[in-house]
Amino acid sequence: MSLTLFKNGKLAFPVPTGFGKEDGIIVENGKIIAIGQTDDLKLQLSGRSYRTVDWEGAYVLPGLVDSHMHLSMHGMKLGMLDFTTAKSKAEMLEMLRKRAEITPSGEWILGLNWNENAFKPAVAPDIHELNAVTDRHPVFLTRTCFHAFLGNSEAFRRAGVDENTPDPVSGAYGRNEHGRLNGWIYEEASQPFNRAQPEPEYAVKKSSIKRACEDALRLGLTAAHTEDLRFLGSIETMFRVYKELREEGLVFRTHQLIYYPFLEEAQKLGVGAGVIDEWLAVGAVKLFADGAIGGRTALLRKPYHDAPGTRGMAILTQEQLEDITARARGAGFPIAVHAIGDGAADMVLTSMEKHRLDSAARLPDRFIHAQVLDEELVARMARLRLAADIQPRFVASDFPWVLERVGPGRTGYLYAWRKLLDAGIACAGGSDAPIEPLDPFLGIHAAVTRCKPEETHDGYLPAEKLDLGEALHLFTTGSATAAGEADLRGKISEGYAADFTVIKQNIFEAPPDELLSQKVLMTIVNGTVAYQA
Repeated sequence: MSLTLFKNGKLAFPVPTGFGKEDGIIVENGKIIAIGQTDDLKLQLSGRSYRTVDWEGAYVLPGLVDSHMHLSMHGMKLGMLDFTTAKSKAEMLEMLRKRAEITPSGEWILGLNWNENAFKPAVAPDIHELNAVTDRHPVFLTRTCFHAFLGNSEAFRRAGVDENTPDPVSGAYGRNEHGRLNGWIYEEASQPFNRAQPEPEYAVKKSSIKRACEDALRLGLTAAHTEDLRFLGSIETMFRVYKELREEGLVFRTHQLIYYPFLEEAQKLGVGAGVIDEWLAVGAVKLFADGAIGGRTALLRKPYHDAPGTRGMAILTQEQLEDITARARGAGFPIAVHAIGDGAADMVLTSMEKHRLDSAARLPDRFIHAQVLDEELVARMARLRLAADIQPRFVASDFPWVLERVGPGRTGYLYAWRKLLDAGIACAGGSDAPIEPLDPFLGIHAAVTRCKPEETHDGYLPAEKLDLGEALHLFTTGSATAAGEADLRGKISEGYAADFTVIKQNIFEAPPDELLSQKVLMTIVNGTVAYQA
């Protein structure tokens, strides 16, 4: 049996709204069995063999959990051409040129996280500008939203896409005023480009997951809810990767969503929604209802304010969405649906209403993103058993340009986290990394301030701000609720899992901007010190 005394910490106990007088915790076999003053706890342990971990006066939060991110893609990002810092089209092209210089001729150049809305002027490169940088490499670049892409002519050639290729039902190839390809690729139109790229070897897939998990631990995350199947290729491979990493000493928990094309494999393997072991759980069936606001592929009920000719696009028809929901229900799974626009929200809620989640199910349905809503949609959400997976950091990335994109008529329910909470909807906090930075304290800062890190105003749509306790709740109890584990994790409380994020500063007494430089000293998962600065 494993018995540990953690001592000399300032504990956010019993709920994360401040730090109390208790400074010690006894952990046995990964569970909290006692909380109190260190000297009293030592008396309880008299005559027993135990080890000691000294927190040396640091501040101890319940273990932070990212409720929506992509470990595989985050791991790949750490080794890819990352345009996050690019401030202009010229800077983006220069970064691409430097990568082309060191990439063997003929190999793919993959990049991600460019955002033309942050450029001055707000213009992305076109196919001719990409060709001018290199015609020796296929270039495929993923926008920050992961719903729009850019390719050069060599990438289009390898993908088998030319001027005569029709748009897929749930996607499009961008064209100029003469009808010729301009390099843009939207939604499902990216599939030929993905198929044309060489399949990563197993070792590459495994190392990407490991790299992402280690980065998450460094940032204070004890677990992540993720969907890796589109990268790993099968449920069996997913199980193998995480089993091997655990055996090799990685201490990190994951909650795995099942991308809907893998539902049949899950059924054949007898895999259902629930905990596999203390390190891995299987969650809901994941699907997409629409795209993203940045590329105007999020489905709105009415046209975009700055592009009246489009409402975005639905990834699935209503019939397809309901069919997948029914199949998931038949297999005993909740669903987790990416829905950003109010048009997509209506489709998703209609499907959930038609195919109700079994009242005995441990896990709720999950409504992912929920960025553009209205009063009626929120009321419908509140009547269903669902958790809203929200990403507060989107406020820092998307404002102010999103205001012009959706128009003044929709700002009342735009990234409306306060309204969701006030309606009694369970909300969980995530980053959507690698689309946004993985650091949970950046998300907490955005929820509290509704500002970019460098800004000092009252916040974008400030009525939607959360207080610090509520923001922390998103990444603790909120994430646990979405995973069906609210009675097991998310609190520093007896009987709960010993998951702790240990930080240097008292964030309850410091200005909100101190969150931006918060130093994680230790990350503890199931009672094991998984990371130490």
